[in-house]
Amino acid sequence: MSDDGPERQATFGVDGSLETDTTPEATGENDFGERKAENETDGGYSRYAVSSLLQKAVRRSDEEVAAWAAWELARSGYGWNLWDRLNLYVVEDLRAGSEVALTIERYEELATQRWEPDEWRGRLCAVHAALAAARGRSTREAANADAYFSAAAEERAEAHERGEAPDHDFPVDHLEAGGEFDVALDGHTGEGAKRNRGTRFFKTRGARVGPEGEDETSARWQRLAMSLDDDVDYSAAELDRAVAPVDPDDPWTEPEEVGGDDGGRNDAGGATDDASPDGSLTDFSE
Repeated sequence: MSDDGPERQATFGVDGSLETDTTPEATGENDFGERKAENETDGGYSRYAVSSLLQKAVRRSDEEVAAWAAWELARSGYGWNLWDRLNLYVVEDLRAGSEVALTIERYEELATQRWEPDEWRGRLCAVHAALAAARGRSTREAANADAYFSAAAEERAEAHERGEAPDHDFPVDHLEAGGEFDVALDGHTGEGAKRNRGTRFFKTRGARVGPEGEDETSARWQRLAMSLDDDVDYSAAELDRAVAPVDPDDPWTEPEEVGGDDGGRNDAGGATDDASPDGSLTDFSE
């Protein structure tokens, strides 16, 4: 498997030669009137080379080359290869959150479910999808993250075997109460439930967003919902804290107490807001 992902419908025989299952749509003659060889496009190119070129052109934002490569695969009967490659781009090279992913999905649906991939409308969908991909924000962030985290995991395991601290570790070392990520250990976790971190803790710490914070409407709804809560009596400071954005330079630090915060108990000092007597996990909205 290459760094661009696996190729579908390709296997190796016992003698090491490449065997392929060429679909009927990809057979016939090329542009020169010659019978096409295995994995040959209508223009006389290797579909492996054209497929790789498509992803590299998209990655480099070369719209014309990307459009041609998509068209060549589509018209040659390799529509499955085209859409496999464009979907690989979505997860390997496209910036997370881009709407281009949905655009490509829609064009694939039209080309393969409403029309035939190698007919005129199917080819237009192929070109449209390739252009949308080439115009998208390309990044290797997901692939780079996977490579980094995998290498760190290996280094971490080797250091553990030696009884030493790793030279490179995960961005999260220990997940423990009182640590950097203490706020994550709310009532949804066993550790948080044991510490009676119920609704009060969740609303004033765990549910905070940032660094942009809640917009005006969402903040108003949050305040009203908390004010109308029959089980917890929130202070003004707690209402403010719940809708305040997190610090972009220090997103994980939370105070031990916020105004009238009593550590997760109700104002009467009785049972916890959400944690069960046996310390089992709570079920409030996460």
